[in-house]
Amino acid sequence: MHKPRLPLTASVANLRRLVLIRTLVISGLALALYYAVAVLETALPYSILLSTLALMATINIVSYWRLLQGWPVTDLEYFMQLLVDVFGLSVLLYYSGGASNPFVSYYLVPLTISAAVLPWRYTWFIAGSSLVLYSLMLFYYLPLPDLSPHQHHQGGLNLHVMGMWFNFAISTGLITYFVVKMATTLRKQEQHLNANREDVLRDEQILAVATLAAGTAHELGTPLSTMTVLLDELVEEHRAEEALHNDLALLQQQVTTCKRILQGLVNTAQSHSLGQQQAVPINDYIKRILDHWQVLRPQARFNYHCITADPAPHLLVDSTLEQAIDNLLNNAADASQQALDIELQWKADTITLTIRDHGPGIAMEIAEQIGKPFISTKGKGLGLGLFLSHATIARYGGSISLHNHPGGGTLAQLSLPTGKQAP
Repeated sequence: MHKPRLPLTASVANLRRLVLIRTLVISGLALALYYAVAVLETALPYSILLSTLALMATINIVSYWRLLQGWPVTDLEYFMQLLVDVFGLSVLLYYSGGASNPFVSYYLVPLTISAAVLPWRYTWFIAGSSLVLYSLMLFYYLPLPDLSPHQHHQGGLNLHVMGMWFNFAISTGLITYFVVKMATTLRKQEQHLNANREDVLRDEQILAVATLAAGTAHELGTPLSTMTVLLDELVEEHRAEEALHNDLALLQQQVTTCKRILQGLVNTAQSHSLGQQQAVPINDYIKRILDHWQVLRPQARFNYHCITADPAPHLLVDSTLEQAIDNLLNNAADASQQALDIELQWKADTITLTIRDHGPGIAMEIAEQIGKPFISTKGKGLGLGLFLSHATIARYGGSISLHNHPGGGTLAQLSLPTGKQAP
């Protein structure tokens, strides 16, 4: 069975965001350095500062290149990327005022990112490194009078306070946007993994049911053949006894029906394995299913309406889809003796079939378990029909929802994407 591909993994997406953050920070630091040179005419070791920024930019370019290669991103690599930011910032701060530089609080950004996406041991290391480096900046640094908290310039402008405000604004924006994005990506990734685990579990259950069905069909073949031979002999021997002959003929007919059902099961499996599908207009397809189902359930009554009048979309189908719809129809007919209400409609990208019965509805204690194997609302049966219907519709990229109708009874809604085929 074809599996949908997972979206971009959380680790790759988060590294891409980290590269973008670093690009913004490098650009901001380069502008600040230009301002210090061109406007303030501050004496700074420009060669060292520019070399550090160039090295960080080079690492950023290499990181962006490796993202294009589709390689997986490990926690260790992401941790090393954050350390680049921590130590690169430390070098820049050492040559530009140390702890008196208002950008010293940027240490919180890589720490926050680590806390959001990395295991605790990496986060503790980054926290410890940031704290130690910050503490060293209190005593070991090249002082810059312009960045002193008490240094004022024209009109009483305090560059330190302005720098702190600017850094706070940038850090707040980066943390609010990027960290939330990273956490959201992780949650979505977890949801995809949970959905995949459910798909794997469902596939295992379907395989178990299919294996059981195949084994049962194989085992029934021999006794049915034996019964056929014996019934043929008994029919010939008791032709003179009309009542017995009629009973034997009925048994012979039932055995033939059983053999035909088993052969149909084999043919269905073969056609599905070969990918034999046909494109049919959805309205004609539903009418054909209802006509065939009416023959099987002559006592059932229904009111069918095709709401949409536009040209019907075509759908690539196989016999399993018809069986899934038959299961829904049988469940509805078993729940109520009144006529079923069946509606078909479609939009640009969705086909919707609704089947409403007028029965007692779904009991609340099993409402959340409907569609799982061995869960039935009938008081009999194994509940495999609805389970297999869910599995079949899921292969088409659609869904089945069942809920109690406000006017009484149960409403089953089957949704299929247009232009979709079973994998």
